[in-house]
Amino acid sequence: ATPAGLPELLLRACEQSRNAMSLYDTEGRVLWTNELSRRMIGASSEQILGHTWTEIFEQPGAPTDNPFADPNSAPAGFLRELIGLIRQVARDGQSVLRELSAPTALARKPVTWAVFLSPVTDEAATVRGVLGCTFDVSEQVRARERLALLKEAGDRIGGTLDVSATARELADTLVPTLCDLAFVDLLPQVATGGEPALPGDHAGGLALHRAAQRSVHDGAPESAVQVGRLDEYPSYTPPARALTTGASVLSDVDHPDFVRWMAADPPRRARAEDYGVRTMMDVPLRARGIVLGIARLVRSRPEPFAADDLLLAEELCARAAVSIDNARRYARERGTALALQRSLLPRQLQGQIAVDVASRYRPAAGRLGVGGDWFDVVPLSGTRVALVIGDVVGHGVHASATMGRLRTAVRTLADVDLPPDELLTHLDDLVSHLAEQEEAADPTAATIGEVGATCLYAVYDPVSRICAMASAGHPPPVITGPDGTAIPVDISPGPPLGVGGLPFEATQVRLPEGSLIALSTNGLITPRGRAIEQGQRLMHEALAAPASTLEEISDRALGRLLPERQTDDAALLLARTRALDARHVATLELAAEPALVATARKAAADQLVAWELTEAAFVTELVVSELVTNAIRHAEAPIQLRLLRGETSLIIEVSDGSSTAPHLRRARTYDEGGRGLLLVAQLTQQWGTRQTASGKTIWAEQQLPGG
Repeated sequence: ATPAGLPELLLRACEQSRNAMSLYDTEGRVLWTNELSRRMIGASSEQILGHTWTEIFEQPGAPTDNPFADPNSAPAGFLRELIGLIRQVARDGQSVLRELSAPTALARKPVTWAVFLSPVTDEAATVRGVLGCTFDVSEQVRARERLALLKEAGDRIGGTLDVSATARELADTLVPTLCDLAFVDLLPQVATGGEPALPGDHAGGLALHRAAQRSVHDGAPESAVQVGRLDEYPSYTPPARALTTGASVLSDVDHPDFVRWMAADPPRRARAEDYGVRTMMDVPLRARGIVLGIARLVRSRPEPFAADDLLLAEELCARAAVSIDNARRYARERGTALALQRSLLPRQLQGQIAVDVASRYRPAAGRLGVGGDWFDVVPLSGTRVALVIGDVVGHGVHASATMGRLRTAVRTLADVDLPPDELLTHLDDLVSHLAEQEEAADPTAATIGEVGATCLYAVYDPVSRICAMASAGHPPPVITGPDGTAIPVDISPGPPLGVGGLPFEATQVRLPEGSLIALSTNGLITPRGRAIEQGQRLMHEALAAPASTLEEISDRALGRLLPERQTDDAALLLARTRALDARHVATLELAAEPALVATARKAAADQLVAWELTEAAFVTELVVSELVTNAIRHAEAPIQLRLLRGETSLIIEVSDGSSTAPHLRRARTYDEGGRGLLLVAQLTQQWGTRQTASGKTIWAEQQLPGG
């Protein structure tokens, strides 16, 4: 049974509901509405009942100042869509929930409405009408849009470790969802990776770097400065106050500080007036307790910024500020690593008489940056030269520092003049010791041996034209003859440095004069999984193509082998071999007889006459006499004297069958000997000893007159 008075109570409840409620027939004509519906549509019951919503405004005497009165307006379109939905529900008998946006007579700005329409049936399940309930969901929609914007910002902002790119991503996120114009202005130090700091005295204003800007108008014509320039903000302006106080500032065109600012800057005021600037919001960009800059949001639309807009902007800017600071810190570390690496790599390669050289280094793109690739050219005795290239896995300062230690170690070992396989053995031991020291200092850090380091060491002799080389896990060189044909290199790469346990094997190949030797790292030969055979083929094509200089060949090789966006740094060392003319080499075989010292001295003097180097005869004869005497007295046969004429120096070599190296010592007053090497050291530019397969060679180099 129906309680007495319920129909009247139910009618009153519907009439007083805070939701707009209406009852329609199957054609969409209004049978009943509550008070809120009538107020929203701006018409009385007499004007509404018995008509569809659009027919109300077609009657004589219908209100003309109503937003629904114009049949071509968006509100009228909302009514037509609503009538169509009512008829759909009446026809299908299925409820419908739809969100529609339109202003009303109560609120002339657009409002989002949730419209729920359900069929009303009789006992036979026949649809007799449609019940409609409409309620304002604008706040829920705005909250949903804010969440969507935050998600979009999370996906879009901070994808790169680049300050400018992150600033652009923030501006693109803000416009047009939250504002019509957005600036991202940073302290000048931020863009270069420096430590941001406000000037101690900013009474005269602040100059900020325009990192990004975005507008609903193409090219952001409202902006007073372009991206990359400095914008000046007097101390009283909203942007300056936001930056110095660290708190967001809301303002409009009537704010006294804004009026004062515009009066002092007529061009800026003209732009603001031309584009209808109404309200502004300046939000500081803070990360890790440091103010990096500000984001300036500007609206030309009628709706001013609300409190929710400020909260949303602050959340977006807080997220972006962390990404900008990460990019700033990365730029600083990358700059430090790059500066360190540049200081450690050779600034000017000198091949001397043995080779002409050229080199290239390219750091990885994006966040990877500077790695541990390195190369060097080390002059050796006897006009020989060492060509070295290596790779420390990883990026950043640690990789660059490790690279520097390895390069220094190789140079030190090269001065000892060890064969390539022995040098790599000593270098491998050194890396193992360094790894032990690093592990002892920090057990959690990756050591050199665990991270990985490779090296290729080659020695070229322009006299014999033999190139001897050994590899510690490094890709083999690509060698091309002077006619462009490939010269195969059967090199057995040993294990990477620091692994230990396996020997390194040396390989020798005789090269025609004018051959090209290309030493490169994985980032150039095998980037992104490229097969090493394919990389070597591309390198050979680059070397074989006609070119006038090594610089052109180097650039061409990088152009052919480097991917568009490299994920690893790449190094290339290119050398064109030269041969020492046989006329510039003089050799004399000697027996171990003291009487032959004079013979050696005379042979050297005669050769200097032939070379027109008589000015060097005195020193040369003394050095030859001392070195040959030393070999005859203390060493074993066979003994050989060799003179090498370089471009600026003369090299004297005495080889013997003993592996015992001489040492400098101070002779006492009454000693008969012991002064020979001291005399050699004083008279020549440099001297040294190198071990050979059959004994040793003592050499001395003196500067030629005018050299």
